[in-house]
Amino acid sequence: MRQDLPVLKPKEVVAALEKAGFEVKRRTGSHVIVYKLGFRRPISIPQHPRDLPKGTIRAIIREAGLTVEEFMKLL
Repeated sequence: MRQDLPVLKPKEVVAALEKAGFEVKRRTGSHVIVYKLGFRRPISIPQHPRDLPKGTIRAIIREAGLTVEEFMKLL
C-alpha cells in the first residue's frame, strides 16, 4: 500500500535529506544539489516558491535510496 505524501516545500525536502546524511554542496540556478558519501550521483532538488509535485518528491526519495516511510520519519 502506498503511503500518501504531504504537500512539501523544497526547503522541507532539503532539511529531511540533511537529516539523512546528505550535504548541500551548491545551488545552481533554481536547484539545490545535495551529495552523500557513497552515492555515485548528486540529487537535484528544484527550489521554486510553490510546493513540489508529489511525483517529484517520490523521485527524490527514490534517488536518495530511502523508502517513503523512512523519509516521513525525517520530516
